[in-house]
Amino acid sequence: MPHSNHLNGVVFDFDGLMVNTEQIYDEVGDELLRRRGKQFSRELKDQMMGRPAVAAIQVMIDFHSLDDSVQNLIAESDEIFNRMLPLRLEPMPGLFKLLEELMAVSIPFGIATSSRPAFVERALELVEIKASFQFILTGEDVVKGKPDPEIYHKAVAKLELPSESVLVLEDSEVGCRAAVAAGTHTIAVPGDHSRHHSFPGVSLVADTLADPRIYDILRLS
Repeated sequence: MPHSNHLNGVVFDFDGLMVNTEQIYDEVGDELLRRRGKQFSRELKDQMMGRPAVAAIQVMIDFHSLDDSVQNLIAESDEIFNRMLPLRLEPMPGLFKLLEELMAVSIPFGIATSSRPAFVERALELVEIKASFQFILTGEDVVKGKPDPEIYHKAVAKLELPSESVLVLEDSEVGCRAAVAAGTHTIAVPGDHSRHHSFPGVSLVADTLADPRIYDILRLS
């Protein structure tokens, strides 16, 4: 894992890192599988987490040998999710303050997520995140989803910085594996949904986005 005293750009994952959507996904998965007489287990959740929608739903189909098509399950999950989102969506602890501090010192930052662009746009509006993202990369911008490092290679290129001077904040093992493989300085910020994950290669496992160690690494106040 490369370490740097000069971290000049930051990349945020989205689900479970910036917003609490992993909790909502659990409820969506529970409802989808309840309708089919199945259970949404932690084992299944771990296999799906951090992957693009098509890949994640295919994991669900394979796990439970479902007869549904990927597109039908995505449409059904979207209907459930869109109903829940305005009522349940919240920013993760420390998010707003960290974004403010980055903007105050002109450190560029962006988002690299497996989610779809329309969802990211809506979620940002719902939680009223009014930050100056240099870019938003989604699952539609890559051929290979996380844990492949493609999305983080593209994020580093967007920042026009060497990978070792880019800090990536991720909440899942799959996402951290992608960021580490891209040569970035990676910090895991797990939530309740991912505290049991392993995070090999990261420089730090932080408590939340408000963890003072993140501020120290970035030389923020």
